[in-house]
Amino acid sequence: MAVVARRLRRRGAALSRHIQAVTRPWARRALHAWRSSLQVRIGAITMVVAGTVVIIVSLVLFSQIRDQLLSVKRQAAVDQAQVGVRYAQGEVAGIATGDRSTVRSTLDRTVNQLRQRGGAAGDFDVVMIYRTGDVEIPGPSRPYIYQALPDDLRADVDAGTQSYKYDEIPDETGDPRPSLVVGSPVSGGTVGVEQIELYYIFPLAQEAESLSLIRSTVVISGLALTLFVVGIGVLVTRLVVDPVRRAAGTAQRLAEGQLEERMTVRGEDDLARLATSFNAMADSLQRQITQLEGLSQLQQRFTSDVSHELRTPLTTVQMAADVLHEAREGFAPHVARSAELLRAELDRFEGLLTDLLEISRYDAGAAVLEAESTDLGALVARVAAGMYALAGRHGCELVVERPDEDVIVEVDGRRVERILRNLVGNAIEHGAGHPVEITLAASRSAAAVTVRDHGVGLTSAEAQHVFDRFWRADPSRVRSVGGSGLGLSISLEDARLHGGWLQVWGQPGSGAQFRLTVPLTVGGELSSSPLPLRPVVVRRPGSPG
Repeated sequence: MAVVARRLRRRGAALSRHIQAVTRPWARRALHAWRSSLQVRIGAITMVVAGTVVIIVSLVLFSQIRDQLLSVKRQAAVDQAQVGVRYAQGEVAGIATGDRSTVRSTLDRTVNQLRQRGGAAGDFDVVMIYRTGDVEIPGPSRPYIYQALPDDLRADVDAGTQSYKYDEIPDETGDPRPSLVVGSPVSGGTVGVEQIELYYIFPLAQEAESLSLIRSTVVISGLALTLFVVGIGVLVTRLVVDPVRRAAGTAQRLAEGQLEERMTVRGEDDLARLATSFNAMADSLQRQITQLEGLSQLQQRFTSDVSHELRTPLTTVQMAADVLHEAREGFAPHVARSAELLRAELDRFEGLLTDLLEISRYDAGAAVLEAESTDLGALVARVAAGMYALAGRHGCELVVERPDEDVIVEVDGRRVERILRNLVGNAIEHGAGHPVEITLAASRSAAAVTVRDHGVGLTSAEAQHVFDRFWRADPSRVRSVGGSGLGLSISLEDARLHGGWLQVWGQPGSGAQFRLTVPLTVGGELSSSPLPLRPVVVRRPGSPG
């Protein structure tokens, strides 16, 4: 038994999984259609509301028709039974007390005559019962009827009142059929304990057939009415939704850069005014976008031209500054100091021009990714080695954590190195002398590097602007790395050129963490990063543990 039970459970579980596998796609498609289509929602809601109203009205209507039909049948049956009682009174007046054969022949004759008289209530059967004490002599018009008379109805008739009841009475074949039974006492020549009862049995087959026909008509009419209402709702919804869909399609094409797209205006109704207003908005957007594109191109050209034009005088000034810097030992102390400052500021000026040229290439879409297989771990080590001197001047320790195996990635090594040098330099400068942690990790599809400092940190508002051009959290802060305010902007563009992410987390007083994530291969898509953006443990510098 235990083995059989386990088999049944396994089969039941398999059947349940099969049913779920079959029904789940349909459920997903239905849910998608419900969420994405206004017509489907309105059609479904209309069907539910219309169906509910039709069902309620149909039930009320069918109930009233049934009650009225049965009421007419019952009244005709009661009237016919009363007429039969009056006729039977005259027929049974001469029954001889105790003469069983005379009683039976009188009952059979009276029943046959009542059957022949007919009536307005339709087909019927008759049962007459002569009862004296515990002895009953029935006179039914056909078999099976006498034994099927309801006991509670007979009790009412025995009490001397006319009564009726709906019950199942056998037909000619002995099968029970819904019937209306009307019973009445017959007063006549009987005395003492003798009593005669008369019962009319009216089959309700014709009424049941009529009610079935009415029910089918009501159901078909209700379905047709529901579908008609749903069709009207869907049609009206389509008249409204189609222009909205056309507007959505036109808006999408406008967003894709097809600024000449416009909606077709038909008529003078509200939808026509919507199309007219939409077209006017599109014209305005096209003019503004065209103006902005012109201004952007002018700005890009200006930046690029200025950067290029400044190269020649900058080279000349740098040559002169180099001569002065090399001869500074023969100058007065203040002149020698001026030569050193001139050399330093010219180096910063050259870095700014280099960054401006790089930004102008990104703005013009001329930046090219020169990707090749690169050991990202070796690149991280090279960046850290180049930053040890700067970290020493700030009293900062560089902590590098990387996996033992090589992390081979298809990247532009020059650009990734520039990103990491920028991130590590900023972390050293803002780390307030606390350790800077550089972590490398890789997954099957991506590699990531995080640079963590424990300095002043960033607020959420500052984190939103940290990649903006020329933005600084503290403009009054003196920069020792010679930044131009474009480093993080260029780093973000470098990351995007790789199809990667450059993200930041910060918390005031707890430092900041930048995360660079790149796909392992060129053209790969990122879905997650091997390293979390928020540090696993966040603690304030100087706190224990």
